[in-house]
Amino acid sequence: MDLFPPMPLAEWQDTKETLHRFAQIVGKIRLASSPRRNHWWNVPFHLTGRGVTTRPTGRLDGGPVFTIDFDFVDHRLVVAAADGRATSFPLLGQSVASFHHDILEALSALGVRAEIAVPRPYDLPDKARPFAEDHEHASYDPAWAYRHWLVLSQVALLLEEFASGFCGKASPVHQFWHSFDIAHSRFSGRSVDQSPQIDPVTREAYSRELISFGFWFGDASLGEPAFYSYTAPEPAQLAEEPLTPSSARWVARNAAHLAVLPYDAARAQADPRAAVLAFYESAYQAGAVRAGWDVAGFACPGGVTDPLLAAPRL
Repeated sequence: MDLFPPMPLAEWQDTKETLHRFAQIVGKIRLASSPRRNHWWNVPFHLTGRGVTTRPTGRLDGGPVFTIDFDFVDHRLVVAAADGRATSFPLLGQSVASFHHDILEALSALGVRAEIAVPRPYDLPDKARPFAEDHEHASYDPAWAYRHWLVLSQVALLLEEFASGFCGKASPVHQFWHSFDIAHSRFSGRSVDQSPQIDPVTREAYSRELISFGFWFGDASLGEPAFYSYTAPEPAQLAEEPLTPSSARWVARNAAHLAVLPYDAARAQADPRAAVLAFYESAYQAGAVRAGWDVAGFACPGGVTDPLLAAPRL
């Protein structure tokens, strides 16, 4: 199995746009059915051996505990209750409207009361159109859907390896359905003074100083898949810091800078895994040093914090 198989956005964009909206529907159900966590950590998906999952969810208000899983091997949406009951339906052949209808029917059959507060896309061009009325997005190519999950799985393992070197507050490796990326964030512990005008989603996401690392499949503003990192709030002169490998670059985005390593540039390296890990580390050092983090204190080589275990063995 190749590490980082080709993933040109143009060849699966229709599938991606449909799948992104499927994910938002499921994600909004998770949002409505889980206790809120700091930085919205209750909301993202986690990867499984066959796709992605909401994890067990439910309000424990008399309704069932349930999970919703995308199975990208058999290409089905699986809804399962903790009592063993389950139902599923195919992902292939669905429009956003029919997917929305079928998932609500599946939840109802299991006794789940699912209410999506805002049943429209979040931060997408058609954000004013209800899911129930979207018959336009109806593409699902199983081969590309499987490959996208394979890439997510490979990146997730790489991010887990990178995460092992930091012992401060850090997020899980998780997939954000609103932006359709997979990410891991490190925190300095310092609070951020934000403007009252900032929207509540952003305020909670960036209430503490962080450096985030991830991967996404490309979008309208950056039309290719890429590994990325950013520091928030951004320290002065961040974009003057060097990045590794040489094909990585700083990109101006939303009045800040994003460290970007194009996916194809990583694939072209002699050792793509090492190149991506070096990229993340260079972006971390750039942000952490410029922002005055305790880099040495947060270091956790090989995931070990115990000084006895970390000592070399003779």
